[in-house]
Amino acid sequence: MNKINLIVKREYLTRVRKKSFIVMTILGPLLFGAIVIAPAWLANLEDREVKKIAVIDSSKVFINNLPETEYIKFEYLKNTSVEEVKADFARTDYYALLYITHLVANASNSVMMYSDQQPSLSVKSHISSAIEKEMEQQKLRAQGIDENILKAVRTSISIQTIQWTESGEEKKSSTELAMIVGYIGGFLIYFFIFLFGAQVMRGVIEEKTNRIVEIVVSSVKPFQLMMGKIIGIGLVGLTQFGLWVVLTLIIVTGAKPLIAPQMTTPAAQEINAPSIMNSQSPGQTMPFENATGQNASANQQGNEGVLESQGAQHLFEALGDINFVLIIGVFIFFFLGGYLLYGSLFAAIGSAVDNETDTQQFMLPITIPLILAIIVLVQGISNPQGGIAFWFSIIPLTSPILMMARLPFGVPEWEVILSMALLALTFIGTTWLSGKIYRTGILMYGKKVNYKELWKWIRYRV
Repeated sequence: MNKINLIVKREYLTRVRKKSFIVMTILGPLLFGAIVIAPAWLANLEDREVKKIAVIDSSKVFINNLPETEYIKFEYLKNTSVEEVKADFARTDYYALLYITHLVANASNSVMMYSDQQPSLSVKSHISSAIEKEMEQQKLRAQGIDENILKAVRTSISIQTIQWTESGEEKKSSTELAMIVGYIGGFLIYFFIFLFGAQVMRGVIEEKTNRIVEIVVSSVKPFQLMMGKIIGIGLVGLTQFGLWVVLTLIIVTGAKPLIAPQMTTPAAQEINAPSIMNSQSPGQTMPFENATGQNASANQQGNEGVLESQGAQHLFEALGDINFVLIIGVFIFFFLGGYLLYGSLFAAIGSAVDNETDTQQFMLPITIPLILAIIVLVQGISNPQGGIAFWFSIIPLTSPILMMARLPFGVPEWEVILSMALLALTFIGTTWLSGKIYRTGILMYGKKVNYKELWKWIRYRV
């Protein structure tokens, strides 16, 4: 056991002192934090340049009716043509020329925008939305329909999910959040197994090619060398994962103001939320009395804002209710179990070949279960209680990935324990099998190995 400890210590210290380990430990959380923060940060950025847009409206419908923003202004031109404006465009400060034909009500392609540069998507979206809204209002008025009625009947529903335990305790949950956590957990295990399993294989091939292994096995048994290498690299993976978790939490927490919009205060919610109920007299199921006025429209807009705010608040409450201690603990077990299972197989492959090119024929049977698990991962988070997700979370070759995908949705304890037990037993079996290949292949040079040869090595008796 002391010899295994020495090999573990050597493998661990050698790898954590490398510049690549330090760089990846720092870059990993930064990249992950950037993936989370950058879209929200970019979404909050606005083009601060004021864009003045000339408008020629042949339909006479949109004159002075297009809503302006702080950075989008409209100037309505009269007694001029498109060609005249285009001829003098370079001498003006216009951002673009908007030409609305008289066929706008009947033809969707009857609005043109001319510019000496590519107009931004935000400008095009603002203009198209404004024109569509105005046309809808015009058509409603032509049919004698009060547009306030339509505004009042528009309803936004945000379904809150509440999960209860066998003891009757209730807690808020979020299906979307569970899907995100499950997918990230399953994908990280897949990523770490491949990353550190490949490191085991490359390390074995490197030592075998340099003939270092011949010196090492003179002092330790091949099985001890294999286990020391696998455990040492596994500890490197745990160290890196732990540092990634801590640094990522620090980065995301520090950048929370960028990704978490300010939510409506409880007082505002108490003022706006009852507005629907206040218009409802006893015995009524829907508040139709206030459905045709400006107050109803204002209440509707206010209620939509409250629902959005409550949805964000519900998401954060569900995030707080997730048992991250359990998830991280189970993640560590399945990461170690999955890594040790596949790491031993990767070590056996490394011992059987002389270079990485020869590993391809042996890698396919090992990688197929992992690739299949990633494919089923989507099914696992879509239907975590389904038969496919259940069996793939029990089968040891795929359970590390699928069990992590199902865990945020709530998995019975007996399923988790059964999956863990089968994974542990399978790891012991694959380690024994890989050890028999390793002890022979580690000293085999210059010979092309096939599956028939591997079977002979497994049957060798010492």
